[in-house]
Amino acid sequence: MSDLHWKSAAKLVKGFAKRKFSPVEAARACLAQIERHEKSLNAMVEIRPEEALAAAKASEKRWLKGEPQGPIDGVPTLIKDLLLVRGWPTLRGSRTVSPDQAWDQDAPSVARLRECGAVFLGSTTTPEFGWKGVTDSPLTGITRNPWDTTKTPGGSSGGSSAAAAAGYAPLTLGTDGGGSIRIPAGFTGIYGLKPSFGRVPAWPLSPFGTVAHVGPMTRSVEDSALLMNVISQPDARDWHALPYDGADYTEKLKKGIKGLRIAYSPTLGYVDVNPEIARLVKKAVKVLEGLGAHVEEVDPGFADPAPIFRILWWSGARALLGQLPPEKKKLLDPNLADVVEQSYSIGLDDYLGAIKERGALGTKMRQFMERYDLLVTPTLPIPAFEAGKLSPADIDGNGKWVNWTPFSYPFNLTQQPAASVPCGFTSGGLPAGLHIAGRMFDDRTVLRVSHAYEQATTWHTMQPKGF
Repeated sequence: MSDLHWKSAAKLVKGFAKRKFSPVEAARACLAQIERHEKSLNAMVEIRPEEALAAAKASEKRWLKGEPQGPIDGVPTLIKDLLLVRGWPTLRGSRTVSPDQAWDQDAPSVARLRECGAVFLGSTTTPEFGWKGVTDSPLTGITRNPWDTTKTPGGSSGGSSAAAAAGYAPLTLGTDGGGSIRIPAGFTGIYGLKPSFGRVPAWPLSPFGTVAHVGPMTRSVEDSALLMNVISQPDARDWHALPYDGADYTEKLKKGIKGLRIAYSPTLGYVDVNPEIARLVKKAVKVLEGLGAHVEEVDPGFADPAPIFRILWWSGARALLGQLPPEKKKLLDPNLADVVEQSYSIGLDDYLGAIKERGALGTKMRQFMERYDLLVTPTLPIPAFEAGKLSPADIDGNGKWVNWTPFSYPFNLTQQPAASVPCGFTSGGLPAGLHIAGRMFDDRTVLRVSHAYEQATTWHTMQPKGF
């Protein structure tokens, strides 16, 4: 049972059903892995072994009766510390949030997981309020990448990505407001899906507005599809949520991709990409062609929307933190405090203008995607860089983390489903990701193509040395 922490959720569930191993054994294996490696990674905020083992024992009884509560009953699961978990403090990586609160509600995705019998092991780290593309905060310190602990795992769901890559649990939840699922998935060699906006209900809604999504982060595409079956179920608290369609996201995973039309844009027309990353992504696109997809190298034809994104994101930071009293502002991440200060120069005309430009970008991409089923790019233009840094030394300035994440935030603005699937390693042993964006509402095709690529390669089977 020593390798149970590396098994996928799908394999665990099959093993529970056949009584090859139990939810208690799986929980213990994952908790042991956390204990072995947490000191070097710092991916966890809360670790709840007693609660986890009690939940696992209850799950074990259900499986012995042949009465599991749902498709992931008994599966070890981790929750990003931006999502409410009943009975746990959700401090959002910030010293400004008081732990002395009721903490009596689950976020929608957490509620659905609990109803299905998932075993919650604990919560994962986030930068303060999930504001940036790396994971460190004044509250929890620096989270590190299991492939090289001197490097960042990305962010803002870096705790979830590091934990998944290190074998802490097969299922983790993340949030994505500008790439916060896909950036860390790319840097740590796991799979991460940002579903169509509204596909996974969220509450409370993100202070950063309608760019923010909730989604799965796993070591396999199948596990993300399995998780989507649970977390996409309805919750009346989210008034942005899409109508529930009862989709089974695992149903067409193995259909193949022959005949699909794929647009391949190596740079979106304006991004400077590291040569090693560019080569790995180009090889991945050749695999898609070999699987029968029709690939055309073409840019979608929009200018870098970073100015639009920054206005909306910076305004969200101001709405969230602008009224903090001075003594609490002093507790903030200094770079986040600077973003709040910068936001005071954004006027109403600027904000409304950004919304208008965002609408034009959304329209352009809806029209572009009429000709293609998917658009593929690199997930990131660079490999993971030094942990504890906001940006690589040669990519800095007032853009903060936005300057080095040019492939992710455009698709938060357009709200399309998008994913990162591992596509190789640099000469330095760091993962690279292939970014797959689909038509709005067509999450299943993104999963299907991701699965086809994953199954045609071996990158998803790799484990960090020493883990």
